[in-house]
Amino acid sequence: SMEFDVDTLSPTYHLLIGIPGRSNAFDISKRLGLSQEIIEQSKQIIDGESQDLNEMISDLENQRKMTETEYLEMRHYLDDSEQLHHDLKEAYEIFFEEREREMNKAKAKANEIIEEAEKKAEDLIQDIRQMQLRSSSSSHVKEHELIDVKTQLSGLKHDESHLAKNKVLKKAKEKKTFKPGDDVLVETFGQRGTLIKKVSNKEWQVQLGILKMNVSEDSMTLLAPEKEPTTRMTSVTSDSGGSRQTVKTQLDLRGKRYEEAIAEVDQYIDAALLAGYPQVTIVHGRGTGAIKNGVQDYLKSNRRVKKYEYAPSNQGGDGATIVSF
Repeated sequence: SMEFDVDTLSPTYHLLIGIPGRSNAFDISKRLGLSQEIIEQSKQIIDGESQDLNEMISDLENQRKMTETEYLEMRHYLDDSEQLHHDLKEAYEIFFEEREREMNKAKAKANEIIEEAEKKAEDLIQDIRQMQLRSSSSSHVKEHELIDVKTQLSGLKHDESHLAKNKVLKKAKEKKTFKPGDDVLVETFGQRGTLIKKVSNKEWQVQLGILKMNVSEDSMTLLAPEKEPTTRMTSVTSDSGGSRQTVKTQLDLRGKRYEEAIAEVDQYIDAALLAGYPQVTIVHGRGTGAIKNGVQDYLKSNRRVKKYEYAPSNQGGDGATIVSF
C-alpha cells in the first residue's frame, strides 16, 4: 500500500511492504467538514469485519510509526556513542604517550639527582675518612664536626613539596607550643635536645649535648619528657666554676648507634673530667663488639685517660670498661 497522511490529507509517497491499505474516507470527510451525523450513519452501514480490519491496519500503522521514531532516536544515540568512543580512544592514546614522555623525563631527572647525591656523598665520606685519620693521630673528632657532616648528609634528601601544602600537617605545626625546658627532636641533626630560651619570634636556643645552637621552630618536634633515671646520681662541685653539676659515674651505651655512642662518650668524658671524677664506668655491652672497640680506640687516643680495663666479672666483665683519669 501507499502511505497517506490523514492530518495533511496528502500522500507521503512511502511504499509500505507487508501492510495493506485501508480506507481513509471517514477521516478525510471529517477533515473536509462533512456532518458528523452523516459520518456516524455511514459507519453503521459498513459491516463489522471491514470496520475491524480498518482498525487493525490503523494500529499497525501507529506501531510502525512508533518503531521508526524509536529507531531514529536510537540511531542518534549510536552515532553519539561512536563519536564519543572515537574521542576517548584518541584521548587514551594521547594520555599514554604523554605519560611515557613524563616518565622518561622523571627517570632522567632522578638519575641526575642520584648522580649528584652520590658525588656529594663520596665527598662527605672522604671528609669522614680524613676525620678518622685525624682521630687516630694527635687530635680527635669533635661532636660539632660529626653534626656538621650529618647535617650535610641529611641535606642530600629532597623535600617533598606536596607535604608542605598538606593542610593537616600545617594545622599540626600550628598547634606546636614550646616553652623552656621542653625536650625536642631537632630534625635537621636528628638529635634530642632541650629548649633553653626563645631568641626570636620563631627561633630557640637549644642544648644539644655540650653544644648550644639556635634552631627554628619549624625544624623541631616536641618529645615526651624522658623518665627519671633509676640509677643513683652523685652531685659534685666542678673545679672550674664552683657551680654544681649532676653527672653520673656510669655511662650506658647499650642500644645506641656507633656514631651516636662515640659522640656521647666524648661528651661524657669531658663532663666527668670537669666534675673531677677520678674514675668512671662505660657500659657498652658485648654485641658485635663494634661499640666496645670504638670506645677503647677513643680512650686510647685521649691523653687525659690514664688507663682503662674491663670491669670485674661481677660488674659486667667485658661488657663494661672502667676508665681512670
